[in-house]
Amino acid sequence: MESRLTSRALNEIETAAYIGMSRAYLRQARMEGQRGNRTPAPPFIKIGRAVRYLREDLDQWLNDQQKLDHLGQWS
Repeated sequence: MESRLTSRALNEIETAAYIGMSRAYLRQARMEGQRGNRTPAPPFIKIGRAVRYLREDLDQWLNDQQKLDHLGQWS
């Protein structure tokens, strides 16, 4: 059986730890979608009633986030 640490599809708890955000953020972002100047939710998939996040999507999502040298750049 494949180890959960090397699984391609992560559950909400694993995803929150992987990207360093809270489970509450993931839930709220999934429900509300893109809103104003909030950080967009990472892409997810549904398998039946289960929500899963693909590791490669999370890596791309992290790479797509704005990189800052100082907080004055943040918009």
